[in-house]
Amino acid sequence: MSASSESPNSSGQARSTGGTRSPWRWVPTLYFLQGLPYVFVMSMSGVMYKNFGISNTDMTLFTGSLYLPWVIKPLWSPLVEMLATKRLWTVATQFVIAAALAGVALTLPLPDFFRLSIAALWVMAFVSASHDIAADGLYLLSLEKHEQAAFVGVRSTFYRLANIFCMGGLVTLADQLHKSEGGWVFAWQVVMALLAGSFLLVSLYHWWRLPRPAADRPLPRTERNWPMFLHIFAEFFRKPGLPVILGFLLLYRFPEAQLLKIAVPFLLDPIQVGGLGLTNTELGLVYGTVGLIALTLGGLLGGWAISRVGLKRALWPMVAAMHLPNLVFLAMAWSHPGSLWIVASALAVEQFGYGLGFTAFMMYMVLVSDGPHKTAHYSICTGFMALGMMIPGMWSGWLQDHLGYLNFFGWVLIATIPSVLMASLIRIPENFGRKEPAA
Repeated sequence: MSASSESPNSSGQARSTGGTRSPWRWVPTLYFLQGLPYVFVMSMSGVMYKNFGISNTDMTLFTGSLYLPWVIKPLWSPLVEMLATKRLWTVATQFVIAAALAGVALTLPLPDFFRLSIAALWVMAFVSASHDIAADGLYLLSLEKHEQAAFVGVRSTFYRLANIFCMGGLVTLADQLHKSEGGWVFAWQVVMALLAGSFLLVSLYHWWRLPRPAADRPLPRTERNWPMFLHIFAEFFRKPGLPVILGFLLLYRFPEAQLLKIAVPFLLDPIQVGGLGLTNTELGLVYGTVGLIALTLGGLLGGWAISRVGLKRALWPMVAAMHLPNLVFLAMAWSHPGSLWIVASALAVEQFGYGLGFTAFMMYMVLVSDGPHKTAHYSICTGFMALGMMIPGMWSGWLQDHLGYLNFFGWVLIATIPSVLMASLIRIPENFGRKEPAA
């Protein structure tokens, strides 16, 4: 591997700028891999358990609880700052996740598969949360502020391409294997093997290609102690306006936290119980492919818009884009459209808007985490975000079972009120995230 050239940034830290470390050569694959285990835990496992006949209440409760590692990951995020490099943490955890994904497949033929597979997913979730800490830290250390703004859409895009790969390609493959072989266990074991193999191949690429920024180094041994560990936490909780920051992190995605867990069951459940009655293949097309392509385009447009006008000017259009399109789920639950392309178009509108709105949220976390311990502080931000997703997601199945799909999606629209309120309270510096014109 050739040595990279380095140049100082505005804060005096050197960053890798060699041609072999172009962000286009590692940001897309890094966030593609970051998305794979998360998508499986949060979405794809729901399809799998629905195919195996698990109820909405049990499915959302147990898969929703798997958010916990992402919630509590800030508790060990200072260790990533203190021990080894973010690059080493990133690559090592990727190899472990590949092995864990293969391990999940081994539980599926067993009599107590639900409990055992959930236990395997817990292991994978903890390792994946650790990977996220290191990968986000490597991203923040390797790019300048305007590059971070420009590539926030790329991050979101390839994270969502992991969704397409899983929810579009692999879910469809599971359906086809089930039809040809006659068994969901065989189908999902093959899918899990392909997922693990894909993860391993990209992990090997990262071992070779990830950047080595000069700022990516562990703390000196003399600073690896409990006082420093606690100091990193204390710095975050001394940030000005902390109650508003935490409120925004917890509540901005409050409607989506509930909608996300119920969207797949709604699309798969038969019309007699209020769903749309799609097959896995149809789900893979409309939600896992068309919808996620729209989400990807929304994320790219959002990143470009912030780099052009700054987060402050882009915020309110993105908030509106995030929440208003949720109306399509209410409309589908009311009308039960018979056309697959009407369903696909409705989901494309909703997902495009979500892609725009989530870009603003990601950039706000970059703003909050700015400082000497940005890796740990960004991890704390994502931990609060995960808490805001976990609790509403866990109760969403129980709520839907009691309200029915139509009333549930009506409730989701009401749940946008806390999100809009918190967006009105945050403070964003003028031109934050905007790329400055060349001199």
